[in-house]
Amino acid sequence: MKGFLGSSSGSNVSRSRLIIVGAVFVFTFFIYLTHLFSLQVVNAVLYQKKARDVSERSDIIPAQRGKIYDRNYDNPLAMNIDSFAILVTPAEVQDRSIDELVDKISSIINISADELKRKIPRSTANKYQAVELVSGVSFENIAYIAEHIDEFSGVSWSSKPLRYYNMTGSISHIIGYIGGITSSELQVLYNQGYAYDSVLGKRGIEKQYDMILRGTNGRRIKTVDVKGRDIDREDLIEPPQNGMNIRLTIDRNIQELAEKALGPRKGSVVVLQPSTGEIVAMVSYPNFNPNLFSIPGPTNFGVLSLDPDFPFLNRAIQSQYAPASTFKLVLTTALLDTEAFDPERTITCTGELEIGNRITHCHKLSGHGPVNLQEALEQSCNIYFGTVGMEYLGIDVISQYARYLGLSSVTGIDLPGEVAGNIPTKAWKESVYNNTWQKGDTYNASIGQGFVTSTPLQVATEIAMIVNDGIAYRPHILKEVIDPISGEVHERIEKEILRTSPIKYETFQTLKEYMRSVVTDGTSNVVILNTQVDVAAKTGTGQAWGLNENWHSWFASFGPYETDNPDERYVVLTMVEASNEWEWWAPKAADIIYEGLFGNKTYEEVIRDFKKRRVWYAWDIPLEEDTDGNE
Repeated sequence: MKGFLGSSSGSNVSRSRLIIVGAVFVFTFFIYLTHLFSLQVVNAVLYQKKARDVSERSDIIPAQRGKIYDRNYDNPLAMNIDSFAILVTPAEVQDRSIDELVDKISSIINISADELKRKIPRSTANKYQAVELVSGVSFENIAYIAEHIDEFSGVSWSSKPLRYYNMTGSISHIIGYIGGITSSELQVLYNQGYAYDSVLGKRGIEKQYDMILRGTNGRRIKTVDVKGRDIDREDLIEPPQNGMNIRLTIDRNIQELAEKALGPRKGSVVVLQPSTGEIVAMVSYPNFNPNLFSIPGPTNFGVLSLDPDFPFLNRAIQSQYAPASTFKLVLTTALLDTEAFDPERTITCTGELEIGNRITHCHKLSGHGPVNLQEALEQSCNIYFGTVGMEYLGIDVISQYARYLGLSSVTGIDLPGEVAGNIPTKAWKESVYNNTWQKGDTYNASIGQGFVTSTPLQVATEIAMIVNDGIAYRPHILKEVIDPISGEVHERIEKEILRTSPIKYETFQTLKEYMRSVVTDGTSNVVILNTQVDVAAKTGTGQAWGLNENWHSWFASFGPYETDNPDERYVVLTMVEASNEWEWWAPKAADIIYEGLFGNKTYEEVIRDFKKRRVWYAWDIPLEEDTDGNE
């Protein structure tokens, strides 16, 4: 019995082992079956996509960049012209090394071979993926390569339009230019559809409205083998969506008039329509030619960027200056509005004023004698405004009214890089200089010097607010966005209130009367001699550090002085830097602009008319000979 039981126990153990082994086998088979099902059914779509990705390559079909027009919308300021890109497929290069091929191409297109060789890394030597070697190549160079194609195995080309600017000079600060994307730009813009080979706007309107102008690239999807060689199948094409055209508020004729009126003088001009905020001209000198940056190969970019005259600087919105006597409009506004000092009460200007232990002088060393507010503004008397600023207003009230008139912050114009001016306060000086505010600081601020700075556009916007009786519209350059195919207007920029002022209506009326008397009886009556329009204005002559014999020259103005149609009014702001030879040019430039603007004349026609009328400052202005051989 004992032997029988022992045999039964051993049989049970063997059966258990068989069951365990069978269970493990079944479980393992089930796992493999599940994995196989997952590979063949569940993940089939994923692996099919990966297989397609390996066998499909896509080439970019670049979208045409939108054109940029002035307000007339006839001839484009910026357009695209036919040019080509040279491509090299490394694995197809025969009979010579890639370096030899690139050397030969370099000799044809006159671009450094070393610069081109960097475009083809050694790791691509056996690949059939085409590499763009250079863009902006002329048709003549492509034609030569095509005629000698046996010498250029592995070379192909594609159409790649080149950006071209029909009008250069001062308008380049407005339009800007385009260029290849940098690694730092790509990090910021990658999620917005930009890639490592993208071209984008670098300055001006090209940069501000790049997303509107650039459009959306298309794709040509082709099938390739494992080495990247094309398989003879029909390509799938996703067509590009071209960029929108842009219409600016700029009038190129007024722009050219203003540019020539300023001449080769460091400075700026702003011409704007105060009733809408539209900028019709914005000039900055010196300037640059953006077409130099569209041409492949070495350019003057590095030289220009190091130029001490800063040709890339748009002085109308990116330079801060002491506003000089144009700032006396702020004090005049404060005095009229607060009634802190009777405008008919006189202060006697002897030509000098003692402040603490120093003596300051008026620009008229013999003095203006007794002057009231209107007379002080007409004659731009430093002693009057310095006295009322120190004794009756104080820096807190002065800075408050400067802010009311918009001199403390950016205007928000649709151009990149605008900077703000500075309106000082007691707290500002303590925080910046760790020093207390002094009486002399108030004197300097009262005459637009010292810590007070403004950009020309800020001063122009201040004049616009005066014209509009306390309303300033945001200055802007873009007028419309237009479909290049249908001509349909996709977006039209409406005027937008930038700020309103709590200043009384009566204050603005009196202020405009005073500004008119500056022209008829004051500092600019010998210069504003145009016959087209009555102008109201304020001159400004500001000191600059290190240039004791030269001064900044300002002319802040509007015209016509009286009108039933606000849309026909323009603000003209001219500013000439002290770095130029002193010739008090700002009011003269404005006078030329008004004559041309309202008389529908070119710069040359204005100067010839002025010379016929014996306008004194026109005799020294040279003109090219006319068609009759006379000047």
